[in-house]
Amino acid sequence: MSLWRSQDIRGMATGGEASKEQPPKQANRLISSKSPYLLQHAYNPVDWYPWSEEAFEKARKENKLIFLSVGYSTCHWCHVMEHESFECPETAAIMNKHFVNIKVDREERPDIDKVYMQFLLMFKGGGGWPMSVWLTPDLAPLVAGTYFPPKPRYGMPSFGAALQSIAEKWRTDKESLMQVGSTLLSALQKNQNASAVAEAAFEPGSAEAKLSEAINIHKQRFDQTHGGFGSEPKFPEVSRLNFLFHGYLVTKDVDVLDMVLQTLDHIGRGGINDHIFGGFARYATTKDWHNVHFEKMLYDQGQLMAAFANAYKLTRSGTFLGYADKIYQYLLKDLRHPLGGFYAGEDADSLPTHEDTVKVEGAFYAWTWDEIRDAFKGHASRFGDMSPERAFEIYSYHYGLKPPGNVPAYSDPHGHLTGKNILIVRGSDEETCSNFNLPTEALDKLLDTANDVLHVLRDKRPRPHLDTKIICAWNGLVLSGLSKLANCGTTKREQYMLTAKELLDFLRKEMYDPERKQLIRSCYGVAVGDASLEKNESQIDGFLDDYAFLIKGLLDYYKASLDLSALRWAKELQETQDKLFWDDLNGAYFFSQQDAPNVIVRLKEDHDGAEPCGNSVSTRNLILLSHYYDDEAYLERAGKLLNFFADVSPFGHALPEMLSALLLHENGLDLVAVVGPDSPDTERFVEICRKFYIPGMIILHVDPLHPDDACNQRVQNKFKMVNGKTTVYICHDRVCRMPVTDPAQLEENLMANFFTERV
Repeated sequence: MSLWRSQDIRGMATGGEASKEQPPKQANRLISSKSPYLLQHAYNPVDWYPWSEEAFEKARKENKLIFLSVGYSTCHWCHVMEHESFECPETAAIMNKHFVNIKVDREERPDIDKVYMQFLLMFKGGGGWPMSVWLTPDLAPLVAGTYFPPKPRYGMPSFGAALQSIAEKWRTDKESLMQVGSTLLSALQKNQNASAVAEAAFEPGSAEAKLSEAINIHKQRFDQTHGGFGSEPKFPEVSRLNFLFHGYLVTKDVDVLDMVLQTLDHIGRGGINDHIFGGFARYATTKDWHNVHFEKMLYDQGQLMAAFANAYKLTRSGTFLGYADKIYQYLLKDLRHPLGGFYAGEDADSLPTHEDTVKVEGAFYAWTWDEIRDAFKGHASRFGDMSPERAFEIYSYHYGLKPPGNVPAYSDPHGHLTGKNILIVRGSDEETCSNFNLPTEALDKLLDTANDVLHVLRDKRPRPHLDTKIICAWNGLVLSGLSKLANCGTTKREQYMLTAKELLDFLRKEMYDPERKQLIRSCYGVAVGDASLEKNESQIDGFLDDYAFLIKGLLDYYKASLDLSALRWAKELQETQDKLFWDDLNGAYFFSQQDAPNVIVRLKEDHDGAEPCGNSVSTRNLILLSHYYDDEAYLERAGKLLNFFADVSPFGHALPEMLSALLLHENGLDLVAVVGPDSPDTERFVEICRKFYIPGMIILHVDPLHPDDACNQRVQNKFKMVNGKTTVYICHDRVCRMPVTDPAQLEENLMANFFTERV
């Protein structure tokens, strides 16, 4: 949480506040980039290159090592290292003399980031950003680290000393330097060519054993007091939550469901949630989810929107639905491009006031006691018959505010949050109502009013930097979240669906090349409310995650809309994904394309982290497509993919999203065939089915009036209307229950199997 000086290059483009200091006049090569992260470094005295043949040729010609710096524009410690080292003329002089210096935006080029991050993990045993890697002119990694301080501290050498030492080693003892790097590089390349372990292949019954193992591990790691798994720092880890939802439905073990719901409860009530307006920070730095790293990332918003929607479907708790809807409101106001796509995220750091020149983490989100009290007094009329003093008393109790601030000192080593409060609900609405003898409706109204007052005031503060990059994969996650939220059966369904439809149209128009049938990784907005859109001169093609996440989004959108064009596009994209990324020799998907230039190793990710890995998501996509299109080839490919990762241990802890897919592969899906013409009756039946959390459910509309439109002719020909009424058939693994023609009976059947009343 160190200080760093503001030096936004393209104020409109980054959404940041212009610095009061004038930037240096001399721009480097990064000035022509579209990436907000690269533009942040465009006025450094470092002679930066983007990842390009020009840089590699210079390194080869001058026999210099490459210094590769990888980060992203909302990365706090990237800002710190820039201010301390890359803005320093003396440090820049060392870099420019001895190295060819390359900057990479990890969100724009995740293929490069993942390769060298694997090397860093092997080299140091840990990773993170900024990532600092020294490469040979042929791009082989030799030495790696993360953040380096300007002077020796934290047990690390200074950045300047590291630069001088590596440069001297390259000059005088090149062979020993290369030996360490080549050993680790060989290990990476060996992994690229690894085949599935035949002895580990899944057999019938394997899913049950892996499920039991994974549930036991999650129970052991579960924080009974605060929710989540392990200790701080705590990430939402939505892939785990999705798996445990599924695991509960298979086992009916209420303790499994409680782990998920308690975690979502604590996340929702914690400081990681922006209670004033909505949206969630990337992670908590304390185990009680109170103090946080304040950057807001799009991939978290999309995944948490879906998780809270699923929690609502299982419990019908309006609290979970409210959290999901507030994410939606945040996305619409602060992260949406006018044409329908969504920006990558917002920074943790911002200027405390418009007069300041030094950015501080959390300045936009934290409040002093007096700031909130004075805001209530200044807007007394907003609270109706309640005095502003009484309103503040209730509000400060509910959100745990304290006059000296409520942030524990141990979690704020630099003192940036001294005297500040981060809103957190340590009790509950019921507890607050009881303490102040308030009806629930009165508390809801008070909190809504107060948060709106503070939201308007907060918007007058300098905003954190906005990364206006639009990433295909992350927008696919948002499409999933919007679709699942729309399926909750609320009065806002049409609004959610319109946003989802506009997002889908944006992705098809702006992030897809119809001639090659390939996705584009990213394009670039300018600012919220500005419809301008920019693209790289040299197009960056989509990676595995772009395909997998968007296909998932399209499958979820199809379930929400029954729009066959979305299903057909998902099928088309799956064909392209198979062609570009599938390993015909050993199975599973590589992250990057075979002919990707200047990528030294093709990786297959084997871990679900802050985002699920592309292979996990693809397994589920393939299983769903096999049933939608009645095509066993998809299922066979899913089986090969699962067996490639079967030796990962513990399987369900490393790959919870893939274990969920394994359960579907082994246990079968739930097919809902709604037979009837396109009518309100048919829509009513479909709406009932959508309202329930059924992880393996696919919905097919069998329209007797348009049989040729069907994607699955076997289902189209098999199921008929009963007595001329819209009829629903629910089948599990091709074994069907009796047909239902009464909506009430259908809902009763689903409630019995897929709903849990939480006490």
